[in-house]
Amino acid sequence: MGVTYFKRYRMEYDLRRGNIALPSIPVPYSGITWDETLLEKHAETKFQSFRFEIDANVFPCLGNREGCLRLMGEISGRSNFLPDSTILVYYRDSVGTQDYCGTIQAILDNRGRGSIQNIGVTPSHRGHGLGTYLIYRALNGFLQEGLQVATLEVTAQNSGALRLYERLGFEVTKTVFKAVEVAYV
Repeated sequence: MGVTYFKRYRMEYDLRRGNIALPSIPVPYSGITWDETLLEKHAETKFQSFRFEIDANVFPCLGNREGCLRLMGEISGRSNFLPDSTILVYYRDSVGTQDYCGTIQAILDNRGRGSIQNIGVTPSHRGHGLGTYLIYRALNGFLQEGLQVATLEVTAQNSGALRLYERLGFEVTKTVFKAVEVAYV
């Protein structure tokens, strides 16, 4: 066994800038605020979003269904869970079938900031503005809670996510390194 380190950025968004215009979600997508009956849908969407991505190496639970289900249960079971900033997106096709394709979860951190825990969009639904929609929905939830700052962390190698967060106004406040045990073959 060995250890490898992944560079990550802590980012912040100053909510005191004022109201955040919520972009419309493209038709035929819809967003749903947290409901405990959707826990498994959030977990499966998280798994489908992360299983082939760098973050499944950084956080191995994101690379398997059971890990995503356990993580979703842990996040939603916390006393500082923010249900109004936890959103699930689905796509409804022409015959009415729903395909869950985007998820974001949030908590109140120990410094009184809204903390985005995970945001994921499944690969076949990327490029439609769903990441922007999810983040702005979460930020609006933070504003409704009276929070002043939003935070998140992103793996430095995840250049697409990093560009999105910077475009939306998040700023890097700290660089951290996540140690991950790896088996050498």
